[in-house]
Amino acid sequence: MQAVSIHAVDVANGVVAVGMRVDIVRQHSTQASAPWTTVVSGKVGRNGVVDGIEGQERLFDAGVYELRLYVGDYYRARGMALPEPVFQDVQVFRFGIADPSQHYHLPIKFTPWGLSCFRGAA
Repeated sequence: MQAVSIHAVDVANGVVAVGMRVDIVRQHSTQASAPWTTVVSGKVGRNGVVDGIEGQERLFDAGVYELRLYVGDYYRARGMALPEPVFQDVQVFRFGIADPSQHYHLPIKFTPWGLSCFRGAA
Protein backbone atom coordinates (compact mmCIF):
# COMPACT_ATOMS: atom_id res chain seq x y z
CA MET A 1 0.00 0.00 0.00
CA GLN A 2 1.17 3.49 -0.84
CA ALA A 3 2.05 5.23 2.45
CA VAL A 4 1.40 8.86 1.40
CA SER A 5 -0.89 10.49 -1.13
CA ILE A 6 -1.61 14.18 -1.67
CA HIS A 7 -4.58 15.86 -3.35
CA ALA A 8 -4.41 19.66 -3.79
CA VAL A 9 -7.35 21.94 -4.63
CA ASP A 10 -7.26 25.69 -5.29
CA VAL A 11 -10.57 26.68 -3.69
CA ALA A 12 -10.14 30.34 -4.67
CA ASN A 13 -10.64 29.32 -8.31
CA GLY A 14 -12.57 26.08 -7.80
CA VAL A 15 -9.98 23.92 -9.59
CA VAL A 16 -7.34 21.33 -8.81
CA ALA A 17 -3.90 22.93 -8.44
CA VAL A 18 -2.45 21.66 -11.73
CA GLY A 19 1.26 22.39 -11.94
CA MET A 20 1.85 23.40 -8.31
CA ARG A 21 5.20 22.14 -7.03
CA VAL A 22 5.11 19.98 -3.92
CA ASP A 23 8.12 18.60 -2.03
CA ILE A 24 8.17 16.07 0.78
CA VAL A 25 11.28 16.16 2.94
CA ARG A 26 12.29 14.02 5.90
CA GLN A 27 14.13 14.91 9.08
CA HIS A 28 16.50 12.10 10.03
CA SER A 29 16.67 12.88 13.72
CA THR A 30 14.42 14.29 16.41
CA GLN A 31 16.91 17.07 17.15
CA ALA A 32 15.64 20.47 15.99
CA SER A 33 18.89 21.17 14.12
CA ALA A 34 18.85 17.86 12.21
CA PRO A 35 19.06 18.25 8.42
CA TRP A 36 16.14 17.64 6.06
CA THR A 37 16.48 15.57 2.89
CA THR A 38 14.15 15.46 -0.08
CA VAL A 39 12.13 12.26 -0.35
CA VAL A 40 10.07 13.23 -3.40
CA SER A 41 9.42 16.34 -5.45
CA GLY A 42 6.61 16.60 -7.96
CA LYS A 43 3.82 18.67 -9.41
CA VAL A 44 0.09 18.37 -9.07
CA GLY A 45 -1.42 16.63 -12.10
CA ARG A 46 -4.80 17.12 -13.76
CA ASN A 47 -6.40 14.72 -11.29
CA GLY A 48 -5.23 16.87 -8.33
CA VAL A 49 -2.74 14.22 -7.18
CA VAL A 50 1.00 14.89 -6.89
CA ASP A 51 2.99 13.12 -9.60
CA GLY A 52 5.97 11.04 -8.49
CA ILE A 53 4.48 9.60 -5.31
CA GLU A 54 2.28 6.83 -6.69
CA GLY A 55 3.80 3.39 -6.25
CA GLN A 56 6.55 4.75 -3.99
CA GLU A 57 5.56 3.05 -0.75
CA ARG A 58 9.20 2.21 0.02
CA LEU A 59 10.07 5.92 0.24
CA PHE A 60 8.30 6.40 3.55
CA ASP A 61 9.50 4.92 6.82
CA ALA A 62 8.36 5.92 10.29
CA GLY A 63 9.55 9.44 11.00
CA VAL A 64 8.97 13.18 10.76
CA TYR A 65 8.21 14.73 7.36
CA GLU A 66 7.36 18.11 5.91
CA LEU A 67 5.05 18.75 3.01
CA ARG A 68 6.21 21.93 1.23
CA LEU A 69 3.64 23.58 -1.01
CA TYR A 70 4.80 26.31 -3.41
CA VAL A 71 1.59 28.34 -3.24
CA GLY A 72 3.11 31.70 -4.24
CA ASP A 73 4.70 30.29 -7.40
CA TYR A 74 1.42 28.55 -8.26
CA TYR A 75 -0.61 31.77 -8.13
CA ARG A 76 2.08 33.77 -9.94
CA ALA A 77 1.98 31.22 -12.78
CA ARG A 78 -1.80 31.73 -12.93
CA GLY A 79 -1.19 35.45 -13.42
CA MET A 80 -2.65 36.48 -10.09
CA ALA A 81 -1.38 39.78 -8.71
CA LEU A 82 0.09 39.11 -5.27
CA PRO A 83 1.54 41.55 -2.74
CA GLU A 84 5.29 41.51 -2.12
CA PRO A 85 6.20 39.86 0.04
CA VAL A 86 3.48 37.35 -0.72
CA PHE A 87 1.34 36.35 2.27
CA GLN A 88 2.00 32.62 1.88
CA ASP A 89 4.81 31.72 -0.45
CA VAL A 90 5.93 28.24 0.60
CA GLN A 91 3.54 26.63 3.04
CA VAL A 92 4.93 23.89 5.27
CA PHE A 93 2.86 21.16 6.88
CA ARG A 94 4.87 18.96 9.26
CA PHE A 95 3.52 15.48 9.90
CA GLY A 96 4.65 12.21 11.37
CA ILE A 97 4.34 8.68 10.08
CA ALA A 98 4.10 6.25 12.98
CA ASP A 99 3.07 3.20 10.97
CA PRO A 100 4.21 3.08 7.32
CA SER A 101 1.86 0.16 6.64
CA GLN A 102 -1.06 2.58 7.01
CA HIS A 103 -2.15 5.06 4.35
CA TYR A 104 -1.61 8.77 5.04
CA HIS A 105 -3.79 10.78 2.65
CA LEU A 106 -3.22 14.54 2.84
CA PRO A 107 -6.03 16.52 1.18
CA ILE A 108 -5.12 20.19 0.81
CA LYS A 109 -7.44 23.09 0.14
CA PHE A 110 -5.90 26.52 -0.24
CA THR A 111 -6.21 30.13 -1.39
CA PRO A 112 -3.56 32.88 -1.51
CA TRP A 113 -4.59 33.68 2.09
CA GLY A 114 -5.02 30.35 3.83
CA LEU A 115 -4.60 26.60 3.77
CA SER A 116 -6.28 23.51 5.21
CA CYS A 117 -4.52 20.14 5.43
CA PHE A 118 -5.44 17.07 7.43
CA ARG A 119 -5.11 13.30 7.40
CA GLY A 120 -7.93 12.04 5.23
CA ALA A 121 -9.12 8.60 4.27
CA ALA A 122 -8.67 8.08 0.54
